[in-house]
Amino acid sequence: MLRNLLALRQIAQRTISTASRRQFENKVPEKQKLFQEDNGIPVHLKGGVADALLYRATMMLTVGTAYAMYQLAVASFPKKQD
Repeated sequence: MLRNLLALRQIAQRTISTASRRQFENKVPEKQKLFQEDNGIPVHLKGGVADALLYRATMMLTVGTAYAMYQLAVASFPKKQD
């Protein structure tokens, strides 16, 4: 059992240390141009469809949470019976 663990450890170390690194092209200048354009779009939506979906999901969660808190507050104060 211990021998298997040591062998696995050696394989894992060897795989990590000898893995070739991928070279990525620098996309920062392209992104800077995109975000610095004066096209009337808010900066938090300039990233495209993914940003719009994240924004809408965040807004729905926020509004839903606020509504749930409001309903909890209304439910916690019972109506007076005359």
